[in-house]
Amino acid sequence: MRALLRPARQETYEKVFRAVHTGLVTNVLLAVACAPLLAALAIVRDPLASWPFFAVLSSLCAPALTGAFRCFAELGEGSAAVFRPFWDGYRRAAGRSLIVWAVGAAAVSVLAVDAVAVSRTAWGPALAPFFATAAALVVAAVVATLALLAEQRDGSVRLRDLVRPCLYLVARRWYLAAANVVVLGLAVAVILLKPVIGVLLLCSPLLYLVWATTRFVLAPVLPSGTAART
Repeated sequence: MRALLRPARQETYEKVFRAVHTGLVTNVLLAVACAPLLAALAIVRDPLASWPFFAVLSSLCAPALTGAFRCFAELGEGSAAVFRPFWDGYRRAAGRSLIVWAVGAAAVSVLAVDAVAVSRTAWGPALAPFFATAAALVVAAVVATLALLAEQRDGSVRLRDLVRPCLYLVARRWYLAAANVVVLGLAVAVILLKPVIGVLLLCSPLLYLVWATTRFVLAPVLPSGTAART
């Protein structure tokens, strides 16, 4: 009982404060980076009716996510900086993250359109698990590639050399990838229902959970130093 009532060490308070500070500032930076998308969601009453427009506009999330993942990586290394890691992750991986996101958005869009078309047939329900699994795999692979891009300090690595191991490792640990998709779905749902709470409070904790799980999945291909801290 005495051990439980003992005050926490100063280092513990510093870690907690650093984590809270990083989460709040990262939320603000994400909101700024994705401001056009958030504004469009606030203006349009039925986003699903204009899904091609939002699929294109969602590409703004790609470099923003790499910036957030870079902040989380710096937090794990004991750094309290937020703006600089976010900007470094955003700037370094902007081009390649946009390509990955565009390919993933196109693949998910095609799967969604095919699923709607097939659902009107007699054997459509039997193919529903295939479309859902394929879409979840694409989403998980895109997030894994963005997380790996956030770890890369050398831009000379070819993009396909990053995507291939992500696809393999995500499929290998599909249960963790499925959990990530569920958490991402929860984050999107919260942002759509309660934009202020979702963006300014809950976004970073949910994304951190996704990043930590993804980093564990990608441990075999992470640099030796970062893999050891995963």
